Amino acid sequence: MLENMFQTLKEDIGIIYKKDPAATSFFEVLLCYPGFHALFMHRIAHKLNYWKIPFIPRLISQIARFLTGIEIHPGATIGR
Repeated sequence: MLENMFQTLKEDIGIIYKKDPAATSFFEVLLCYPGFHALFMHRIAHKLNYWKIPFIPRLISQIARFLTGIEIHPGATIGR
């Protein structure tokens, strides 16, 4: 499961790096792209929401919105 998570994160960073001509390195995307941060936090919240854990997924989405300005509902399905 942990290996799958790292593979997904690597794919997310790779897509951003490939599609954004302003991205100059893997680490720039990892550290400086709020869209990536919002997506990363969404994946955590989505998994908790899938496990039917109350309140915490919604709290994570609100923290992500405060930090990045991007809100993704925990119930939203993104990607595969």
